[in-house]
Amino acid sequence: MLFDSDYKNWIIEVKSKIRAAQMKTVMAVNAAVIEFYWDLGKMIAEKQTAWGTKFLEQLSIDLQTEFPDMKGLSNRNLKYCRSFYLFYASAIGQQLVAQNKNTENEANTIAQQLVAQLVQIPWGHNILIFTKSENTTVAIFYIQQTIENAWGRETLALQIKSQLWERQGKAINNFKNTLPEPMSDLAQQTLKDPYNFDFIAMATHMKERDLENQLVKHISKFLLELGKGFAFVGQQFHLEIADQDYYIDLLFYHIKLKCYVVIELKNTKFMPEYAGKINFYLSAIDTLLKQADDKPSIGIVLCRDKNNIEAEFALRDIGKPIGVSEFSFTEILPEELKSSLPTIEELEEEFRNLDTFADED
Repeated sequence: MLFDSDYKNWIIEVKSKIRAAQMKTVMAVNAAVIEFYWDLGKMIAEKQTAWGTKFLEQLSIDLQTEFPDMKGLSNRNLKYCRSFYLFYASAIGQQLVAQNKNTENEANTIAQQLVAQLVQIPWGHNILIFTKSENTTVAIFYIQQTIENAWGRETLALQIKSQLWERQGKAINNFKNTLPEPMSDLAQQTLKDPYNFDFIAMATHMKERDLENQLVKHISKFLLELGKGFAFVGQQFHLEIADQDYYIDLLFYHIKLKCYVVIELKNTKFMPEYAGKINFYLSAIDTLLKQADDKPSIGIVLCRDKNNIEAEFALRDIGKPIGVSEFSFTEILPEELKSSLPTIEELEEEFRNLDTFADED
């Protein structure tokens, strides 16, 4: 047996192909399961009008008796299958109405297009999405984000809990006036408002440098909140301009947008002069760091609070692309305030007293 470099390189290639084949098998199995649950949910939904929903318990017993080694046939999962189908079937009906179409073939075509997305994520992800989304528009957003970012179930649950749908692309910015299409739209969707930094706990009036240090300390969670594509370049990134030293709070490079991203942290309400400062930093980065194939650098001012109209005015005639967003973190109560708050025991005693008064009435 040869163990030279050629063999070692060759075996790496073989292992890679085996892993790729395993992944294809897993994806194929998952797709078959989701398609089965869709069809089963449709069959159950069609019968529930005549038989009600109580037949599901008997159906579960009969199916598990016939297929004892098969998972997913519990009464609970059958209910999920029915809800899964009904949740998206309403959207198919609405789409047919909007397009002035009502044939069965057209409905099947729309359903196939939808299922083609659903089969790309595991059943547990699907359950989480359709049970936690208020409508199919929100659900499809989370499906697409899950596929694009390869989210695990815990990450997906975190993004839903933090209401990513409501925050994505909502930051005040001047991208339409400062960036070419389609980069302006891509940059717009990259920003959120507000950013949720609940993975750190600090006192309200802590210094901005302390906040900055905490974000860097928890960089993996910070990057997850920023979104896909951000690569960390440095903290207090040094620039020398006209023999003066300047320091950028946080500097990133966005791989998809192919540009530098300057982040300035302000643990205060937004002030118009912040736009001027970050505009200065962007000019410096574009002159000193930006390469010929890089796109224009983008600035983000993260502040505790802002007035949207004021922020819009501040950015209106700025020549560099800048966004303004709020952020929040878990606030630590001062000890003197903690001592003034009622304890759990005291609250329980108050509730017992209320119950006593209610009984007397």
